[in-house]
Amino acid sequence: MLRKLLSQVTADASSPAGDQHHLSAQISESGRQDHRQACLYYKVHHLDWEEYCGSQSLPIHFPPCVPTISTFLLLLIGLVYSELMNSEIPPGVPSQWKLHSIHGLFVGIALVGRIFERLGLCHQVVFTRWVIARFLAPKKSAPPGLLIKDLVFAEVPVRVYQPTAPSAGKRRGLVYFHGGGWVMGSIDVYDEVCRYIAKESETTVVNVEYRLAPEYRYPVQLDDCHAATSHFLRVAEAEFGVDPCRVAVGGDSAGGNLAAALCQRMAEKEDGSLTAPCAQVLIYPALQMADFNLPSYQQNHAVPILFRARVPFYFIQYLNGDTSVIPDVLEGNHVPADLKLKYRKWLSPDNLPAECKARRFVPKVVSSYDGEVYDVVKGGLEPAVSPLLAEDAIVRKMPPMFILTCEYDVLRDDGILFKKRLEDLGVPVTWQHVSDGFHGIINLSNGWLSFPSSRLGLDSIVNYVKTL
Repeated sequence: MLRKLLSQVTADASSPAGDQHHLSAQISESGRQDHRQACLYYKVHHLDWEEYCGSQSLPIHFPPCVPTISTFLLLLIGLVYSELMNSEIPPGVPSQWKLHSIHGLFVGIALVGRIFERLGLCHQVVFTRWVIARFLAPKKSAPPGLLIKDLVFAEVPVRVYQPTAPSAGKRRGLVYFHGGGWVMGSIDVYDEVCRYIAKESETTVVNVEYRLAPEYRYPVQLDDCHAATSHFLRVAEAEFGVDPCRVAVGGDSAGGNLAAALCQRMAEKEDGSLTAPCAQVLIYPALQMADFNLPSYQQNHAVPILFRARVPFYFIQYLNGDTSVIPDVLEGNHVPADLKLKYRKWLSPDNLPAECKARRFVPKVVSSYDGEVYDVVKGGLEPAVSPLLAEDAIVRKMPPMFILTCEYDVLRDDGILFKKRLEDLGVPVTWQHVSDGFHGIINLSNGWLSFPSSRLGLDSIVNYVKTL
């Protein structure tokens, strides 16, 4: 049985579907349930190898499972090595071995999770979340100068970081939405980032634990962020000593998408009953699902930690989980001709600086269109999922923006194109470009796998927040 399992995982790893890590949409656990409890429920740590290989006849006197376990480990090492060889880390990234190590770690976790899923012990996404929460995001006591509380805002769990130093007046605030492709991430994983921003900028930070896919689909994540933000704006002054007129929203990757979409939603529905965010802080945000052939997608298609093929995968998990359409979406076959013409004024590579097109870029002409694919993903072309595609009348109402982009990130051009749109419409923009950065860099500021550009990115965020 185990040999059959290993052959299936090998086939998975070499297939397009395997490349998507087979994130299951059938998890029945609550999105708010503790990751450790979820994995205990699925018995992820009760894997009894004797059950699968103890009855095999062995020619030498090893314990019954040793050859099969050895085969398993060799396969796992081989698959991780293969994945590493498929990655491309540009010469401009410092300490390349560190990024290879990080990528190998995440690939190994995903592969083990896939094997456990095949065994019926634990869904891969639950296992991955549990490993990250258990080993990569250990809980720490509050450092001097910060008061940290776990609270609930409008039924949404949050973690609030309050500076304890005396303040001459009301403080500023930042509501932060973590990244993770709407599938991964948590307030624990982003605890270090939020601590740093709160302490260094003397700002009250609210870290939001919105519900995740595949257990919950759009618009649940955006609704959770909206509910938590609205609650904080209402109680900011009375309960936290924060000026509601100095509260920004922000986030990285998928969290940046949620922050931008929330600003547009609140601008569109503005009725004067609630103060809108004073700024948006977007850190390598995912902003559109229309074009995955922009220069940054071509140039950085295999740069860890975010490969090109993963981006539509995460968008689709956010929407409905139908990953069968990913190849067509990558090719651009999901956008009707009239919408392609409409989006061109916002997504054309001509809108990018010349240096963005200097490395390996070949303009792609998409001539085909599949209406069935469009029907599956058309929700992803709505501005609430693709804020870069919002009409000018809405974008013009957005608050001032700080945006951080990284040279070796597939999402680089999303951020730069959004920057241009806001600037063209008169919205103030502060842009920080990390010339040697890659996706996920702000989470790598401490320890032996840290990168100098991580602290550069974090400090640029802190400096902007101080201006609010």
